Amino acid sequence: MYAISLGDDGAELRPLEPWQAEEFLAHVDRGREFIGQHNALPDVVTDLASSRAFLQAYAEKAAADAGRLHGIWTDRKLVGAVLFRRMDVEQGIAEAGCWLEPSAVGKGLVTRAVRVIIDWAVEERGIHRVEWWVSAANEPSIAVARRLGMTKDGVLRESYPYRGQRHDEGIWSVLAPEWRAGKQAS
Repeated sequence: MYAISLGDDGAELRPLEPWQAEEFLAHVDRGREFIGQHNALPDVVTDLASSRAFLQAYAEKAAADAGRLHGIWTDRKLVGAVLFRRMDVEQGIAEAGCWLEPSAVGKGLVTRAVRVIIDWAVEERGIHRVEWWVSAANEPSIAVARRLGMTKDGVLRESYPYRGQRHDEGIWSVLAPEWRAGKQAS
């Protein structure tokens, strides 16, 4: 299996696959409450069978070129993930997302990892628009969108029902020419 270095701190980005279901479940369990503040993953991945099913669904998306899931490891421990929840190569649109367990917050891991997958999507797969859908209350995720050079397209008011409440959802995006210009500037 391949690993992509995320910097001098030893962090790595690697595919998350169904055979890693036990490790994935342990990761979700460590971050269940924290991740669940804005992300339904802990409600979906509750046991080994659901962990395996979640990873299998992303393996099938990858095989169909319709999505990807990559884990973030530090010190050989899975601490988070970045993904393309959906990817439509024909239309040139992908939706990126992420999560971390609390021990990994504040280290720039998500920003570094999402840069890798956006760069791959734009340069290798010809994606023109990468979107970032985020709860309007999720300030850390909004900060990632800003660091990635994304533009806020708007807010879908009360569009996201989650745990018995309706939440506003912000949509951010970066277009391929903007992505390339941002890379050249830095």
